[in-house]
Amino acid sequence: MSSLDLKMLRDLWRMRSQALAIALVAMCGIATFVTMRGGYEALLAAQSAYYEHYRFADVFVNVKRAPLSLLERVRAIPGINDADGRVVFDASLDVPGLDEPATGRLVSLPLQPGTGLNRVHLRAGRLPQAEGRREVLVSEAFAQANNLKPGDSLAAIINGRKERLRMVGIAISPEYVAEINGNSFPDNRRFGVMWMARDELAAALDMRDAFNDLSVTLAPHASEKQVIEKLDALLGTYGSLGAYGREDHVSHHFLDNELASNKVSSSIIPAIFLGVAAFLIHNVLLRITALQRAQIALLKSFGYSDAAVGMHYLKFSLLTVMTGALAGIGLGSWLGNGLAVLYARFYHFPELELKLSAFSMLVSLLAAVAAASVGAAFAVRRVLALAPAEAMRPEAPAHFKPGPLERLGLQRFMPLSLRMVLRNLERNPAKSLLSILGLALAMSLLVSGQYTFDALNEIIRLQFRTAQRDDVTVAFNERRDVSVAHNLASLPGVLRVEPFDSVLVRMRFGHRSKKTIVNGLAPGRELRMVLDERERPVELPQEGLVLTKMLAQILDAHTGDVLTLELLQGQRQTVRVRVASIVDEPIGTFSYMDRAALAHLIAEPDSASGAFLAIDPQRQAELYRTLKTVPAIRSVTLREATLQSFLSTVAENMKINTFVLVAFACVIAMGVVYNSARIALSEHAIELASLRILGFTRAEVGRMLLGEQSLLTLAAIPLGCALGYGLSAWLSVLLSQELFRIPLVVSSRTFLISIAVVLASATLSGLLVWRKVKKLDLIEVLKTRE
Repeated sequence: MSSLDLKMLRDLWRMRSQALAIALVAMCGIATFVTMRGGYEALLAAQSAYYEHYRFADVFVNVKRAPLSLLERVRAIPGINDADGRVVFDASLDVPGLDEPATGRLVSLPLQPGTGLNRVHLRAGRLPQAEGRREVLVSEAFAQANNLKPGDSLAAIINGRKERLRMVGIAISPEYVAEINGNSFPDNRRFGVMWMARDELAAALDMRDAFNDLSVTLAPHASEKQVIEKLDALLGTYGSLGAYGREDHVSHHFLDNELASNKVSSSIIPAIFLGVAAFLIHNVLLRITALQRAQIALLKSFGYSDAAVGMHYLKFSLLTVMTGALAGIGLGSWLGNGLAVLYARFYHFPELELKLSAFSMLVSLLAAVAAASVGAAFAVRRVLALAPAEAMRPEAPAHFKPGPLERLGLQRFMPLSLRMVLRNLERNPAKSLLSILGLALAMSLLVSGQYTFDALNEIIRLQFRTAQRDDVTVAFNERRDVSVAHNLASLPGVLRVEPFDSVLVRMRFGHRSKKTIVNGLAPGRELRMVLDERERPVELPQEGLVLTKMLAQILDAHTGDVLTLELLQGQRQTVRVRVASIVDEPIGTFSYMDRAALAHLIAEPDSASGAFLAIDPQRQAELYRTLKTVPAIRSVTLREATLQSFLSTVAENMKINTFVLVAFACVIAMGVVYNSARIALSEHAIELASLRILGFTRAEVGRMLLGEQSLLTLAAIPLGCALGYGLSAWLSVLLSQELFRIPLVVSSRTFLISIAVVLASATLSGLLVWRKVKKLDLIEVLKTRE
């Protein structure tokens, strides 16, 4: 081992507490990267393998009814590799042990097991048999949520008839990795998928030799857009609701949003953590090189090159950071396995496990090396530029002069110790600003980490408490006369009914398009509100369309623009409508019109696709029993159930990730504050010892040192709040997806908790440094420059 390496090890041992703090910060950054990147790669690998092995389709079309013979014409379309026509039907379910009505999506199985597209993977039991037994496979998520097992049975209303379905197996499919009904969130207790023998389901729906759902796969390099256009032209006369690609498939879109969010999080947040680690290394090495000027000059005069001396300090930095990085890889792998288990609860794959790729390992190590190198380079560069003779001389004493407060004549109101602290801070403003910046960065991580909780609370308050005030939403199996919706008022426990209409359209503006729903709402409504930026109810105009902000951004449309709407149901005409206003909603990409105006626009009678209900909680059980028997109702959605579904999927995942980030941010805050205090003690050791010899007590000396750190900490708090708010704003933009938007809301509680953590870290660091002050050896300190 060389002499420089021995010196490096001695320096590391002497500064082991600061080195440990830096290693912990690096560990947090690398662990965050490994955890989030590992979760991202696990999901991506499981998705890719699942889609390929079980032949997940590329394009989907829902039709009213089309003959099976049409499949040959579909397969003949250029660019289509294979096509599969199925029978799909949403049935109202009466599930044992569940008071509320549930919805089951019945999907026909191919005649030959193991063929076709969107194949099922059998988890338990066996496949149904086409012998009039009404046997079904039940999706794993629905079975687990309702404690169903093979052999159980449940009632369903199929084509107006009540049928008893017998469960013979549990299965999953790439088509329903996330089981979502419409544009909501997964509610596995009240919505599930069931697979049934084709002949049996087709017979129950009077669809022998016909299909109402089409899935196709594309040939390599085929144009999805051209295939969709040809499918729409071919299937338009059969009641097609418009073909759409995989990116618009509900389950895939939900999972894709999760992947996109993970990709951003695994890049941005670890980079911030490692940036703080580099900053800490810079501060520590800046102090070492300043105190070892004479040693550096002596080494250079003995023939050591600048590169050798620079490498010596780089090794110090690398050894410290790489120790933390290796620990971070281990911690990140453990946390990543836990994240994979969490994902397995939400997304159902045949296999999902954490497998760290060589790329992730390499990137994590390179990131650690980069942080160490950057931190060391800026600190060592200044000293290496000095000639040996100049470096042998100590730095010129600082020039003291009266500060601003003293020039105002306020020194007589300040104790001597405070004047010394203020002068010490003023004589080296750059170092003071760096210390303040380091503390502010630590605090900003705490603010941005907790900001997610504030955003979730805001989404819940705005979407589920203010805008949505209905207790139950019922959707009809087809658009009906408005009077039918008003008949719901006679059902037990119903206090108020507000019918709504929903029309499926493809919106176009310029070269952009989006398949979405126009919701027609009645005037004077109370159960479903459209709110402006001040949370005031928006009166829907008699002419024009109201867009949500996310939908407007997708279309790049603004107030006053004229959109083209291709109606995908009814007469399937094309109409033009002006954007009357844009509102900001945190969930979904919707648009709204006055219901009468919508009926006039599409040239059809005023109709209802469903209704919002306010109900009497005392009679809700009676109402639920009645709704289970109404054939005209396709699905029933409960507001509180939707909220709980949101909390148990998106929100729970975000909360767990946020909890880990906040814990890591606390470690970083402690590391920054402790390092700042320890560096200050090392820099002022001679001054403090001199003051002790001059008669100052330990308490007075301690107050001077800790008073300086207290002022730096207090100065860093407002800057940390501002940086935290800015970082939160940045994350709100990066993490917002089409499914839901992250609002920029940072509560006073978040700021107060972040301030409390920084102050607690400063107090704890002060106590640790105070122990060092009490043990200060005056003779030893005055004998050496360190």
